[in-house]
Amino acid sequence: MPPAPTGPSSSDRSPLARRTVLGAVAAAAAAPALPAASSPAQAAPGTAGALPGGGDLGPNVIVFDPATPGIQARLDQVFARQESAQFGTGRYALLFKPGTYNGLNAQLGFYTSIAGLGLSPDDTTINGDVTVDAGWFNGNATQNFWRSAENLALNPVNGTNRWAVAQAAPFRRMHVRGGLNLAPDGYGWASGGYIADSRIDGTVGPYSQQQWYTRDSSVGGWTNAVWNMVFSGVQGAPAQSFPNPPYTTLDTTPVSREKPFLYLDGSTYRVFLPEKRTNARGTTWGSGTPRGTSLPLTRFYVAKPGVTAATLNAALDQGLHLLLTPGIYHLDQPVQVKRANTVVLGLGYATLIPDNGVTALKVADVDGVRLAGFLIDAGPVNSPTLLEVGPAGASADHSANPTTVQDVFIRIGGAGAGKATTSMVINSRHTIIDHTWVWRADHGTGVGWETNRADYGIRVNGDDVLATGLFVEHFNKYDVQWYGQRGRTIFFQNEKAYDAPNQAAIQNGSVKGYAAYKVGDSVTTHEGWGLGSYCYYNVDPTIVQHHGFSAPDRPGVKFHDLLVVSLGGNGQYERVINDTGSPTSGTSTVPSTVVSYP
Repeated sequence: MPPAPTGPSSSDRSPLARRTVLGAVAAAAAAPALPAASSPAQAAPGTAGALPGGGDLGPNVIVFDPATPGIQARLDQVFARQESAQFGTGRYALLFKPGTYNGLNAQLGFYTSIAGLGLSPDDTTINGDVTVDAGWFNGNATQNFWRSAENLALNPVNGTNRWAVAQAAPFRRMHVRGGLNLAPDGYGWASGGYIADSRIDGTVGPYSQQQWYTRDSSVGGWTNAVWNMVFSGVQGAPAQSFPNPPYTTLDTTPVSREKPFLYLDGSTYRVFLPEKRTNARGTTWGSGTPRGTSLPLTRFYVAKPGVTAATLNAALDQGLHLLLTPGIYHLDQPVQVKRANTVVLGLGYATLIPDNGVTALKVADVDGVRLAGFLIDAGPVNSPTLLEVGPAGASADHSANPTTVQDVFIRIGGAGAGKATTSMVINSRHTIIDHTWVWRADHGTGVGWETNRADYGIRVNGDDVLATGLFVEHFNKYDVQWYGQRGRTIFFQNEKAYDAPNQAAIQNGSVKGYAAYKVGDSVTTHEGWGLGSYCYYNVDPTIVQHHGFSAPDRPGVKFHDLLVVSLGGNGQYERVINDTGSPTSGTSTVPSTVVSYP
């Protein structure tokens, strides 16, 4: 097992250096498809209209069973192609049928998802590891984006599994029969991540991770914290103690509904839809059959790269759900989800790119839509929006059956020039945003203050919206704007845009800079727990940001455990929220905190 945290910890390692300052980004590599290891079981074609449901999952969904020869070699082949392909075109889903697998080390690179195909994680056991490390980037894990692990049980070879990730790298529905190390080998920089519906029997060691969110899980222990560790509904979580140590702990999660997942019922694929929970605590599995419903794959249009938006919309109009197999999808019109309870599920980081300035995906104001597991990449022509949940003015009550947006990630620039005015707009009431990373790229290609212009990250207009695990970074103006009533956010991680050319470029009327998280002046009730904003103005380090958070000063608007950080003195904050909180100063990367506001 790795040593106890005798090295880097919150007290002796300053997490100063960030993504762009630690070295050049590794060259991206486009990855051709690999031949399938075994043919996925095919469901019988559907009969609904001209487009069939079900079918083959395509060449980049690689399915293993315990008798498959050469599993490790195939895993290594995918990893070799994806390890440093940060902005490449390769997309892979590695799926393991129920059973036991011995002696594997599945190293995961970019755009690679690994998952078991049982109803419970314990149906699929790997005697070995699922590893994310940072050798490709000289031991720096702050760019280990866009990869995932789901629905597996692990018996780590050395007792502890390594999962050194950054944003957009969910660890869901996993059972680690041992410990979990969230830092790279050598304890280099790491910038935060997300765990949900998982059980770690041993201790979780975040070490150099700057911030982390864990939801509805069970842990055997938690060793330390740097800036901001947030827990909701986690059995074994450390007690509330922010800011020293910086633990924010909620006993339960107010509302949650786990992500849909693909599984095998005998030889037939189905998609399981977990039920909604209120005041949730602990995992949804481990005590019998999980609660929820399921759909056969024949109810899904199994989309392949190259399909048109018109075909996707025809499938939806026929009453089919969408399963997006790994790859790149160019859209010349919005994908329109109009029917209640529609599922749009991506595998292997399927990526939607809107062409000609369209919105990639729009959802009607209906009950129970589930969006999960895909990436939206802005195109070179500015899109007013990239994802819209509900039309403007949506007002229907969805409290009994909300829409969920889970592991849906948005990127503007990085893989090429992209632009969007507002990335994600939530108009429907009671929507749950459960883990998103909305990112205006600070590195890669097509990056510059105007080159990948994106003024706003997320705008919430709907009432009663809940965000659990909100990562929004680097927008030209507001990163988050919240205008709906009774909104709640549990965990927020933000960096202001690095590349602002000067103070004038970010001036917001009489206010210095746009807040990372802005609650509208008309809002009377709002609450947030465990929110952080960082600045690293590397073009003009003299820039001053007045505050990280802005909200109306009234009793119903409440915040708990806020922090702002200046990374090495590259820019400074004058306050934390409104006119409250101490300023950051000098070159020391020390958070300024506010425990409770007002």
